[in-house]
Order: sequence, then structure tokens, then C-alpha cells
Amino acid sequence: MTVAIPEFALILGILGTLLLGAISPGPSFVLVTRIAISGGRRDGLAAALGMGAGAALFGALALLGLHILISQAPWLYTALKIGGGLYLLYLAYRIWRGAKEPIGSAETESGRAASSPWRAFGFAFLIQVSNPKLAVVYGSVFAAFLPPTIPFWMLIVLPTAFFIMETLWYAIVALAFSSRRPRALYLRSKTWIDRAAGAVLGALGGKLIAEGVAR
Repeated sequence: MTVAIPEFALILGILGTLLLGAISPGPSFVLVTRIAISGGRRDGLAAALGMGAGAALFGALALLGLHILISQAPWLYTALKIGGGLYLLYLAYRIWRGAKEPIGSAETESGRAASSPWRAFGFAFLIQVSNPKLAVVYGSVFAAFLPPTIPFWMLIVLPTAFFIMETLWYAIVALAFSSRRPRALYLRSKTWIDRAAGAVLGALGGKLIAEGVAR
């Protein structure tokens, strides 16, 4: 099937715009860096996959009309905001509470090694989908770039491209922060780094809830 060049240009415009949003620091960046520093390269890459999966899900939902549904039912957006904010507060509490706990010996960690990447993937995926703004951003970008009638092939190509783009970006982040020097810094300053990460996530969660209540 031959696809016109302008349609590829539209896809590049969409991906470029969304990549700028992904690069800007937020709760996703905070979580991936913390997982990569504390859990190592494997957990960091698993978290990157979770971010990619969450982006692909929201991208697909936005293509299928979630943005339109939210605009027609403001209460849904409010509920999503409050729910996402509560999850971020819960995650911030867990990180803050465990700030003083040691990473653990190699013997202790080896028993949990098999499930650790799955936990990292799950946390990252939930962080990604806990922010309803992602669906609104995707929907807004689609409205700006896409034609009123979306070709079927775009419904397949775009979510796949979102998965690849977000996974690659957060894989770069994970690889950068799982190297020896950042890990050594984390182990020396774990309590304060974890509390800072928890405070950032808690502030972002509180902001989401406040915005939802104020609507």
C-alpha cells in the first residue's frame, strides 16, 4: 500500500510534538530515574517498556475518541484527574515511607530478582496512565495534525510509533541513570533522594486533585 508523503509528514509532526512533551521532566521521568538508579539497568529498561505501553494505550484511546468523550463529559475528566492524583499520592507515600530502608543484601534481592522487572513495568505503566492530561494532549495534537477522517493504517501505525518513541526515550534515561556513578550517589544519599522524589510525586498528585476539585 502506497502512502502519500504528506501523511508521513503529518506523522513526523505528531511524533516530534509529543517527543518534546515526553522529554520535559515530570512524574514519569522521576519514577524511571529512581527505578534505574535503585534497581539497575534491567529494572530501568522494564520501566521504559511500561512507559511505552502506557503511551501506546492512551494514544490508541485518543484516536478512538477519548478526547471527544472527555470534552462531552467533563465529570469523566474530573474523575480521572482525582483518581490519578490519588495514585500519585499513594506512590509518593510508599517512596517516602521506604526512604530510610536499605536496598538490601545481594542474597535478599536475589530471591525477588525475577519479579522485580515486572514490578518496575507495572509501576511505570500505572504512572503513565494515571495522568489524564496525556489523553487530552494526544487528542489536541491529533486535532491539530490529523484529517477529519483518519486512515485505518494510522490507527495501527501511530500507537506503535508512540510505544517505540516513549520506550526509546525512557530507555536512554534508564541507561544514563543506571550507570555506576549515579547508583553510587543514590546509595550514599538514598534517604534524601527518595524523599525528594516522593515530595515531587506528592506535589504533582496534589496538583491533579486540586485541579479536579476546582473544575
